[in-house]
Amino acid sequence: MNENARSQLGRLRLAAAAVLLMALAACAAPFNANVSRFQSQLPAPAGQSFAIVADDPKLAGGLEFSQYASIVRDRMARLGYAPVEDPARATLIVRFDYGLDTGRERVTSTGIGAAGPWGPWGGYGFYGRRGGWGGFGFGGPWHYGWYDPFFDNSIQSYTVYTSGISLKIDRAADGQRLFEGKAEAVSTSNRLQYLVPNLVEAMFTNFPGNSGETVRITVAPEKK
Repeated sequence: MNENARSQLGRLRLAAAAVLLMALAACAAPFNANVSRFQSQLPAPAGQSFAIVADDPKLAGGLEFSQYASIVRDRMARLGYAPVEDPARATLIVRFDYGLDTGRERVTSTGIGAAGPWGPWGGYGFYGRRGGWGGFGFGGPWHYGWYDPFFDNSIQSYTVYTSGISLKIDRAADGQRLFEGKAEAVSTSNRLQYLVPNLVEAMFTNFPGNSGETVRITVAPEKK
C-alpha cells in the first residue's frame, strides 16, 4: 500500500470513529416528549379524591404498574387531590396506561461511501418499523448495530424506541370524561423504569395545560 492510500485509509478510520462517538453521545442526550392534553370541567383539587386504575386490564394488579401508578399518585397529591385506594370511595377515577414499541433502526452515514457525501440515504433516516402496543404502537428489545465503514458504504445504525403514557380522569358519579392526556417520546432507551417516570413528569408539567394544545417538553437524559 502506497503512502497516499495509507493516508486516505487513516482519514476514513478517523471519520468513522468520529461518527461512532457522535452516535454514542446521542444516547446520553435529552429527548423531547410531546404532550397532548384535553380537559372539560376538571374540578379544582379542594374536596376531590381520586383512585388510580389500570386502563389496560392486563396491567391491573401488577407490581410494575403499581410502581408507576405511585408516581402518578404523588403528582396528583401534590396538586391537592386526595388519594384513596378504593375506587368506590373516590370522586375521580384516574385511568393510567403506558407502553413501549419494539424499536426501529436509525441509519447514519459518515459521508465517505461510494454513493456520495451522504450515501443513498441522504444523511439520516429511519427504517425497519417493528412492534405494537395499544393506541400508541409500543413494545421490544435493544441492540446497537455497527457496520464496517470500509465494506458497507460507511453506514452506521442504532435503535430508537417510541414510548408513551396515557392519563384519563373520569368523574366517578356518572363516568363523565373530564381529562385526557398523552405523552410520547422517541429515545435510544427502552427502559420503562427510566422512561415512564419522565413521561409522567412531562404530563404534569403545567398541568392540566391548555385543552387541545400539544407541547414539547425536554426530558433529562438517562444516567448510565
